[in-house]
Amino acid sequence: MLFILVDDLGYSDLGVYGSSFYETPNTDRLAASGSLFTQGYATSRVCSPSRASLLTGRFTTRHGITDWIGAASGENWREVGRHSRVLPAAYAEALPKADTTLAEAFREAGYRTFFAGKWHLGGAGSLPTDHGFDVNVGGWEKGSPMGGYFSPWENPFLPNTRPGENLPIRLARETSSFIASSRDTPFLAYLSFYAVHGPIQTTRERWHKFRDKADSMGIAASGFRMGRYLPIRQVQDNPVYAGLVENMDEAVGLVLDTLDSLGLARNTIVVFTSDNGGVVAGDSYSTSLHPLRGGKGYPFEGGIRVPLILRVPWLDAMPATHTQPVTGADLYPTLLELAGLPKKPLQHLDGKSLAPLLEGAGSSDWDQRPLIWHYPHYGNQGGEPSSVIRQGPWKLIHYYEDGRDELYNLETDLAESRDLAGTHPGKAAELYGMLSNFLSATHAKYPRMDPQYNALREAAYLREVVRRELPAREAGRMRLLSEDFDPGNNWWGSDTPE
Repeated sequence: MLFILVDDLGYSDLGVYGSSFYETPNTDRLAASGSLFTQGYATSRVCSPSRASLLTGRFTTRHGITDWIGAASGENWREVGRHSRVLPAAYAEALPKADTTLAEAFREAGYRTFFAGKWHLGGAGSLPTDHGFDVNVGGWEKGSPMGGYFSPWENPFLPNTRPGENLPIRLARETSSFIASSRDTPFLAYLSFYAVHGPIQTTRERWHKFRDKADSMGIAASGFRMGRYLPIRQVQDNPVYAGLVENMDEAVGLVLDTLDSLGLARNTIVVFTSDNGGVVAGDSYSTSLHPLRGGKGYPFEGGIRVPLILRVPWLDAMPATHTQPVTGADLYPTLLELAGLPKKPLQHLDGKSLAPLLEGAGSSDWDQRPLIWHYPHYGNQGGEPSSVIRQGPWKLIHYYEDGRDELYNLETDLAESRDLAGTHPGKAAELYGMLSNFLSATHAKYPRMDPQYNALREAAYLREVVRRELPAREAGRMRLLSEDFDPGNNWWGSDTPE
């Protein structure tokens, strides 16, 4: 079994999901030989909570990790200097030992288990090898590629071997090596890329390729609009990010080719997904997810809807596309069932096996299953503390700063541009009741009003953001697209002679 998890990859960032700018031929061919989900969701708008849900089969309020590990909460949030109305809730800072992870479940069944790449679910005492993985290559407490995407990087679990070595390719090669050594044994290889998380970096050649492509497609005069807290990217024309996406896709192709060359593709399940939406604001301002609204850190579809591809080679009649709303928590029971292993219903309480869908069975009950997200925090990307529930086409967002609700019908308004809470108060009340009951039953933690809040200070801060950040982002975008762009340091170390 091969599980591929990409960091911060947006719903619209793959060719098979509609991008005409990024180039992802290897991921696209995986989709062509498997099943593509058009309404696949991460369980959080940021990384650590979503990653915990993939490994536990539970929504975030059950495992307690509701923000990326390391984010400020409580009174410490004041140090960020945003003068916010509420103080973010506390959260668990490591994957709970009481949970039986996906890796532990497969190891119990005799599988060799391997982890490579980003972990970000705790440090010493809560590393991959503490949660069911026999081998850990590169997984530790940090959530970004410390030192960058070209060696020398800073990672105690991934030794540097030669200057300029590429991180996604190194992780793919390590994964391929493990697969080759396990060809006669059941295995779970969990390849968790640091890409495409910031700081985004690429080679001179890839930047040049996508800079020229952006130019040929026509460079828009402006690329951002102002959100409440930060500018939000509106176009896919970042040549550095495009190069990093292509780099990630090349690494995916390397591992898929390994399965083919070893004759393992015919009996190896492959999963491909992302931990949250793409970065449209904050971090590296990498991408746009049009027609979806928002991105990483936001409660809108751009923040939580992600690519999801599954390939089960022995299911010949597997439907090519699925439109049912499904979630990352569903993958735990799905993989157990597909592998012929007993489910663990007391563990994956919120996950529901997708095996019947993959086998072509009916799906009448899927649309009515409520999906729930809880994020009582402020995001680095500009999102507000809020909780979300989706049932059928209806989606309710409840905000904690002022208690307001927004209601959208995703069937008729995928862009979430028309708030229907005022015209459908009954539906809004119904969904809010369901959301509140779930949060109460799972002992959710909430933000609290900051007694030191000063509305004038916040307003002054926001005015300064508009004055400073919007022109800075526009200037930075044009710099990346200029013919003489050079980031220095031998293109982030990628030009280092071997």
